[in-house]
Amino acid sequence: MRMPLWLLAIIYFFMLSIVISLWAALGDLPALAALIVLSVTLICIYFSTALKIEINDSEMRIGKAHIQLKYIGECIDLSKEAMGLARTRDADPHAYLAIRFWVSKGVLIKVSDSRDSTPYWLVSSKKGSKLIQAIKS
Repeated sequence: MRMPLWLLAIIYFFMLSIVISLWAALGDLPALAALIVLSVTLICIYFSTALKIEINDSEMRIGKAHIQLKYIGECIDLSKEAMGLARTRDADPHAYLAIRFWVSKGVLIKVSDSRDSTPYWLVSSKKGSKLIQAIKS
């Protein structure tokens, strides 16, 4: 899941305000250099904030975290309202959160490992039912 274009446009708008400030204060060349640097920075932000979800035969990887499939318990597809509650009022401080604020739905994946203090993983997902299907298959 990558950042939506509207969010990228807002970030780029703020970056352009920095470029305009530099242009007004220092001239064309520093503004052009800033424009190039900030444009490359925006591209890096776009790719680095993507949430990668990978599931193979034995484990699930979300971002840098991973868990063996045998330790995954119940999976719940959360609506917009339920996801909003799960990541705010009803959140457990011990839970693993792989959420992106621009995705309103998600999946709550319960951990069934007695040695692990993490009660569940809360994962942003636009297609929660497909994610649950992939975990269970």
